[in-house]
Amino acid sequence: MRRTMIPAFARVIAIALFASTLCAAQAAGQALTISGDVTAPLSFTPEQLKTFPRTKVEVKDDGRTLVYEGVLVGELLKRAGVALGSELRGNAIASYVVASASDGYQVVFSLAEVDPGFTSNDIIVADTIDGKPLFAYQGPLRIVAPKDSRAARSIRMLQRLDVVRLKK
Repeated sequence: MRRTMIPAFARVIAIALFASTLCAAQAAGQALTISGDVTAPLSFTPEQLKTFPRTKVEVKDDGRTLVYEGVLVGELLKRAGVALGSELRGNAIASYVVASASDGYQVVFSLAEVDPGFTSNDIIVADTIDGKPLFAYQGPLRIVAPKDSRAARSIRMLQRLDVVRLKK
């Protein structure tokens, strides 16, 4: 009886390892898409994001301080032609960003929240934690909103940022 259970257990382990490797490989090639009310819809791979200006933020988690590193969401939106800084005024102020994950989870940020010219809340698209790549269940990319009291908007497995402008 044990002889048949060991090979079956070994097969389950092998399948699990294969599936996690496949998911990690797929995630590594995954791009972040920026679209919606932008002048230049864009997609960035995690490798391309490493070439952009980097920001580090600290997050307290269960008594530990975690250091995430990545690119400011505002910097990415600026590259897609979103009005930020002194241009963020009038009707544009009534815009928001919908961040979507590969599992369908979505969160919302006002455009002013992610504009470094409007607030000092450094919301980033992170690709590292404590100097290492994000864990497979978190990444390859995630949003980190370090000043949020709860991590509910620190969306993991990030795939899209869609800019939406409210119409009057």
